[in-house]
Amino acid sequence: MSLLSTRGLSKHFAGLTAVNDVDFDLPEGQIRALIGPNGAGKTTFVSMLCGRVELSSGVVMFEGRDISVLPAHKRIGLGLAYTFQITSVFGNLSVAENVALAARRRVKGAMVAQVVTEALGKVGLADRMEQNAADLSYGHQRLLEIAMGLAQAPKLLILDEPTQGLADSEISDFKALIRDLANSTTILLIEHNMNVVMELADFITVLDFGQVLAEGTPQDIRANAAVQAAYLGTV
Repeated sequence: MSLLSTRGLSKHFAGLTAVNDVDFDLPEGQIRALIGPNGAGKTTFVSMLCGRVELSSGVVMFEGRDISVLPAHKRIGLGLAYTFQITSVFGNLSVAENVALAARRRVKGAMVAQVVTEALGKVGLADRMEQNAADLSYGHQRLLEIAMGLAQAPKLLILDEPTQGLADSEISDFKALIRDLANSTTILLIEHNMNVVMELADFITVLDFGQVLAEGTPQDIRANAAVQAAYLGTV
C-alpha cells in the first residue's frame, strides 16, 4: 500500500487548470522528487496534499485513509509535514523557540527541549539555538524550517525548493541530511537543482501543464526525450 496517493486530483483557478487529473503513488520509505518547468503545478499539487489549497476534484489518501477534506493541521497530526517554498519561520523568535512551537504539537514538558535539540542538531543549527530567526541567512532559515518539520516526527516530509539560497557547501550537507532522514521518514522533494534531484531521488515524477508527463528512475528521466523538451534540456 502506498503511504500517500491521489486519484484524479485537479485544481482550477477561475478558468485556469493548475493541476489536471493527477494519479500519484508514493511508497513508504522512498525519496521521491517532483520536478517540472515553472508554472507546471508542482506547488499547487503539494499544497492540495497538505490541505493548504482546496482541491477541485479527486481524492487524496494517506495510509489508506481519505484525507481530501481534512484541514492542514489535522494532516500534520497524521504525520504529514510540509516546508514552504518561501520561508515561514517566526523572525522575532529564537531558533529554538521556532522549533519548540512545532514540537509542542506532538510532545509536552521536558520532552520539548530534547526534541528541539535533536532536530537542530540534525540540520546543523545546534550552535544557533538562541539566535533570532530573522538574523539567520536565507539558507539557514530553510534549514530551520526543516528542523521544524522534523520536530513533528513526520511519516512524510514534503520539502518545497529546500536548496534555494543554499551555498554549494551547504547543498552538500543538505544531501547528506536527506540521506540520513530517509532512514526514518518518506520524503517528497520539489526541487529545481537537477544535480540534487539526480543524486538523491529513488524515483522522479515530472509535471508539465498540471499533468504527469513522465515517471521513472533518475536514469529513465534523464533519457526521456519528452522531459528534455519540456525542461529545455536541463535534465
